[in-house]
Amino acid sequence: MDTGTDRRTWRERALVPVLVFLGMVVAVISSLGAPLVPTLAVVDHVSLSDAQWSLTITLLVGAVATPTMGRLGDGPHRRQVILGAAAVVLAGSVLAALPLGFGWLVVGRGLQGVGLGLTPLAIATARDALSPERARPAVALLSITTVAGVGLGYPLTGLIAQSFGVHAGFWFGSAISALALLAAVLVLPSTAGRARHPLDVLGAVLLGAAIAGLLLVLSEGDVWGWSSPRLLGLAAAAIALTAWWVLHELRTAHPLVDLRLARHRVVLTADVTGLIAGVAMYLLMSLVTRFVQTPAVAGYGFGASIVVTGLVLLPFSVASVLSSKLVPVLARRTSTALVLPVGCAISLVSMLTFAFARDSLWELFVTMAIAGLGVGCTFAVMPGLIVSSVPAHETGSAISFNQVLRYVGYSTGSALSAAVLEAHTPAGHLLPSGSGYQSAALLGCAVWVVTGAVTIVLLRRAAAAASATSPATMVIAGADPKEEELLMEESIADAATGEDDARPAGRAAR
Repeated sequence: MDTGTDRRTWRERALVPVLVFLGMVVAVISSLGAPLVPTLAVVDHVSLSDAQWSLTITLLVGAVATPTMGRLGDGPHRRQVILGAAAVVLAGSVLAALPLGFGWLVVGRGLQGVGLGLTPLAIATARDALSPERARPAVALLSITTVAGVGLGYPLTGLIAQSFGVHAGFWFGSAISALALLAAVLVLPSTAGRARHPLDVLGAVLLGAAIAGLLLVLSEGDVWGWSSPRLLGLAAAAIALTAWWVLHELRTAHPLVDLRLARHRVVLTADVTGLIAGVAMYLLMSLVTRFVQTPAVAGYGFGASIVVTGLVLLPFSVASVLSSKLVPVLARRTSTALVLPVGCAISLVSMLTFAFARDSLWELFVTMAIAGLGVGCTFAVMPGLIVSSVPAHETGSAISFNQVLRYVGYSTGSALSAAVLEAHTPAGHLLPSGSGYQSAALLGCAVWVVTGAVTIVLLRRAAAAASATSPATMVIAGADPKEEELLMEESIADAATGEDDARPAGRAAR
């Protein structure tokens, strides 16, 4: 075997670990600042609401950059886009780590937010570069890196900051960012042969402005007041920009996000589920982290440190990663259509557990493990549904849009938890009553019930439509598990090789 072949074989074997590492690094870095908000407020002499921008800016930039990166990554420059974004993340990590003041830290955190667009591109790379047998588990694992990384980032941040100071966590982010960039340079395949399409600049500007407005409304509602004219005006502007963007995308020849693909009920299911599940997931995480750190004098809570709070989230990360192994088994033993509602049901159990069993720390560890299993099952299957339902040249854009909807869901869940707890905070008190957590948890139960119902209804309608058109989409009918598995592999194989692009009457056209 010649040297060139050896090099290609090594790169192929290393591709999945590098893509997973890249996604995990971005997820960890994006969550690095969360436990440090109170400390940053003290160190940099800013208010807590201003210190919260060290988190908000990352999500804002990520939500704006993700769809644009997804569209650019669907062309011949995907490798350059990934390497460029990784380099920007490294620069932002270094800038946030340097003791230059809070303003520069926020700028650095904003640059780190560009990395949130890397996961969809990693999924698109796995689809194009891997065989169908390797693509399916790789796509599932990459999908949950954004979930698992949050649970890893919290304890790492707490431990490093407690031991070495507030800026040490960002230096840690710089080190792992440099490793991820180097690995990507060595392993990522070239995409120079892919077709080039013009970038929808107006669509990118409209979507970015609309998402930025919406996320500002969700993140600043508590500070500005939910009924303030400024907040209501911003919400109205965001809605108007969203409507303008939708009309523009439907009329342009080369849209930033091909919304026509959302008419496919499988894609619609993944998008709606990603949005609502994101709300429920961050609702629970926000409740748990705040509950654990609440002093026991409030009549509840444990007064835990940042490190202990992070450790409570660790079972969430571990279980979400393990769920990627569970999904194929569950799909074989039941049907692909049942994976999403089963994941929602498991997540519902975690929310019920938090509602009625939170008197001991070990109960919260169990709650987060159950939550990780449920959310992992839900998020692991969504990219596979999208990959098997859109043309190969639309993969990056379609998954990027799904990722943006998740970010909107995350922000909504975080804001929802704050709003419910604020409503249960007596006048003159700093801490909410214990009933506030109960109400928020029951609200989360309702969200998971709605999410499960949506997946069942939409997938059943998709199965009915598929049975009348192409047998390749009968994977969601669930009639025969063995036959379904073969059809699913065929569907993923078509998606991975781009054969669906040559079938105008097949999945891509529906």
